[in-house]
Amino acid sequence: MNDKNRSTAPTPTRVVIMGAAGRDFHNFNVVFRDNPQYQVVAFTAAQIPDIAGRTYPSSLAGSLYPQGIPILEEAELVSLVRRENVQWVYLAYSDLSHLEVMHKASIVLAAGASFGLLGPRQTWLESSRPVVSIGAVRTGVGKSALSRRVARFFLQRGRKVVAVRHPMPYGDLERQRVQRFASYADLAEQQATIEEREEYEPWLKLGMVVYAGVDYEQILRRAESEADLILWDGGNNDFPLFRPDLHLVLVDPHRPGHELAYHPGEANLRMADVVIINKVDSATPEQLAQVQANIASANPAAPVILADSVLTVAQPELVREKKVAVVGDGPTLTHGGMAFGAGTIAARRLGAASIVPGSQYAVGTIKAAYQQYPHLKTEIPALG
Repeated sequence: MNDKNRSTAPTPTRVVIMGAAGRDFHNFNVVFRDNPQYQVVAFTAAQIPDIAGRTYPSSLAGSLYPQGIPILEEAELVSLVRRENVQWVYLAYSDLSHLEVMHKASIVLAAGASFGLLGPRQTWLESSRPVVSIGAVRTGVGKSALSRRVARFFLQRGRKVVAVRHPMPYGDLERQRVQRFASYADLAEQQATIEEREEYEPWLKLGMVVYAGVDYEQILRRAESEADLILWDGGNNDFPLFRPDLHLVLVDPHRPGHELAYHPGEANLRMADVVIINKVDSATPEQLAQVQANIASANPAAPVILADSVLTVAQPELVREKKVAVVGDGPTLTHGGMAFGAGTIAARRLGAASIVPGSQYAVGTIKAAYQQYPHLKTEIPALG
């Protein structure tokens, strides 16, 4: 046969996915896995400790990746692009300022590759059940509390609701392909971290089942088998992994202007069916007015709900006039940019004598977090 007549397979596009052990894995699973048009040479890792240096296993990566896919530090990105002749770099994590996103894009472009973002239509999974999703413009706005309030609304009306949590697979990825939590024993058996327990335990107290993990196609099908309504409990300010029938988005008046300045939070705001301004009870009139004006400019058709974020403490007498250590939500305090959260507000309201500064006594990964996020002084970030 003449060589000119031989058909040759096109050379696959070489790709790196920038991530933080969440959306990056999902985007790979639904767009790149089993797709011979692409070759994903690596993931890079940020925000979450102890992810870099590991491998996305072959059992999850599919037949095109018999050795799995390496997960490298984001600091290695430039050398990786040049060394591996990478053509496209896709950003796949959240809670980044628009300025940070463009800095990362500039780094990629200067290294010689193209820079991209995958949108909802490319990455949404379709459900056979109605999906209500809870999202936000920043992490730490109050999504979890709203998710439980929405769940109670439907539970009280006889609906069988199953919650699906945004990915937090910080352990054995193969074992965490599909995680189902229906009891505290499940948390122990699946070695849930402190940060994971913080998210999952409130669902168990409601008597509900919550799913999480790595492969959200399988997770969704499992959840559909025991629910007539899926509630998406979002993480950070990411948009949902499932196509929602109703998308509720929270805005934080304590950080006015952030609703138009962070990725993909602004996208969440613009695609919201309903916008909820949370923490109104502790915001100033000026903060509230700025947020309302920005919502009106970005999504004028969306109904806007004003909500208080009421703090309750089971035994306030244990706090009054005591020196207290405050442990807060990890993402909120680190890449969320908050110097303190609800725990500090509660301690002050309840008359604590003082708050012990965690930065003075931290060791290990907690100490490293204080060094990486110098705005954080007092509260202790809950890290797995």
